[in-house]
Amino acid sequence: MDSITNYLGSAHSHCDDRFVEAENAVLDGLWDKGARFFQEFTAMVEQHFAMEEKILFPAIEAATGNASGPTEIMRNEHEQMRRIVAMLVETIAKRDKAAFLGQCETFNIMVQQHNIKEESILYPMADRILGARAGATISAMHHFEETARS
Repeated sequence: MDSITNYLGSAHSHCDDRFVEAENAVLDGLWDKGARFFQEFTAMVEQHFAMEEKILFPAIEAATGNASGPTEIMRNEHEQMRRIVAMLVETIAKRDKAAFLGQCETFNIMVQQHNIKEESILYPMADRILGARAGATISAMHHFEETARS
């Protein structure tokens, strides 16, 4: 990948696709399939959050000398989304379709707003401020992903 924006934007798309697969399976009453897809989605999104929180955000904070601001906002949003994901896991376990779909709607709104902020503001800012170090940051995130998969 040639930029942080492209690398992490692509990860957003993969997470979104798996979420939709889980939601569609539940809509079709395929609870086991939905639970499996949602478990995969949960692992993907947690890995994505961890990659940002352990690699990208510290790199941005080191480059700017500021640990508050955009990275702090994104961390707070990650925590909010983690809470909704936990509720979704519970609704799948209970096979509560109405509660699951209601939480999906809440999550979808939140994640789309979050992704827009990252993709249009934070990631381009990271590409800009990290400059030549952006490639090393992408490599570190890729290594993090590969390590998590093994």
